[in-house]
Amino acid sequence: MAALGSGVIAITYGLARFVFGLFLPAMRDELTITPTMAGVIGALPFLSFVFAILAATWVIRRLGVRRTGVAAAGLAVIGLVTIALAPSSWLLAAGVLICGISTGLSSPVMAEAVHRVVPTWVMRGRVNATINAGTSLGIAIAMPAVLIWAEAWRSAYLGFAALAALGTLAALCYLPRDGQHSFSSQPRPAALSASRSQWFGIARLSGLAVGMGGVSAAYWVFAPDAVINAGGLAPSQTAWMWLAVGVGGLAGAGAGDLIARLGPSPSHVVGLVVMSSSLALLALDPGNFALALASAALFGAGYMTLSGFYLVRSTQIMTEAPSFAPVLPLLATSVGQVAGSPLAGWLVGAEGHVTAFVLFATSGLAVAGVGAWLLKARGTVDWHAS
Repeated sequence: MAALGSGVIAITYGLARFVFGLFLPAMRDELTITPTMAGVIGALPFLSFVFAILAATWVIRRLGVRRTGVAAAGLAVIGLVTIALAPSSWLLAAGVLICGISTGLSSPVMAEAVHRVVPTWVMRGRVNATINAGTSLGIAIAMPAVLIWAEAWRSAYLGFAALAALGTLAALCYLPRDGQHSFSSQPRPAALSASRSQWFGIARLSGLAVGMGGVSAAYWVFAPDAVINAGGLAPSQTAWMWLAVGVGGLAGAGAGDLIARLGPSPSHVVGLVVMSSSLALLALDPGNFALALASAALFGAGYMTLSGFYLVRSTQIMTEAPSFAPVLPLLATSVGQVAGSPLAGWLVGAEGHVTAFVLFATSGLAVAGVGAWLLKARGTVDWHAS
């Protein structure tokens, strides 16, 4: 389940959603996209993700785990092909929007699959964290694509669509069918199984996730643009950056163990400080390739650790509804990214890449400070109760 889930998430998150920024400079040149328009388009997958994840529970109930998983991967195929063939920024936006729907469906369906077939809650936490880290795998896959097709982004996206088609086939063959033996019963509606303190715990996580998502949006959409247009690096060099993001992001698989060692509040602060440092490092000298690689590795480690933190921690808080618990923090992350992407685009257009990244890095430290207070207030009780 960990291997299958990592592959599906690598496709729907890594290739269909987060790799967009890597090819944005070439897309902007060919389709004549302004920085503000690029920010709006970059927000679309986050926006469609919000609507898809809200509908995911209903979709899973109607279609079942296997058919929903196939639909998620299949929509990635459609979105990637649409991007590859887009003759204008409008169709490019449509493809990006479809990819966001794919992403929104994939997280809940994989959480539901893990809940059904993985026998113990300890193992579920590790499997969920490993699946979450699959995003890094998808990002790393983009590296050779950029080296081969540095300017031919359409060819790269057709290649991604082919991988997504293989993922669709794997989901069809190996995701659990409804009615087969499982280690847990069908989950009850979250409202019937969660206490008020659990809802408050999820609300705190979700509020922090909004801030984290907003800070991360600047990097996902504009980091390659910054090193190319502000730093003067070659487009092919950004491939090594995304490889560094992917390799660094594998650290997110240890999010559950980090919480066990440090506790929720310090773990969250560590993740945000690392992610904010990555933005500041890129702003320091966007034309320095070594610093760009270090920045990318730090960003991957920080972002994937934080997303893994929200995933694992939410299932520890809302133990009676582990397949629903991550939905709100994931949704909140995307809400932050929807707001952060156009804001970053406006700042890049008005003040330049360096100023925009410094401001977003400062915002990340502010979120870390708020999180240290919010999670420390209740974190000790919730943590030991988990």
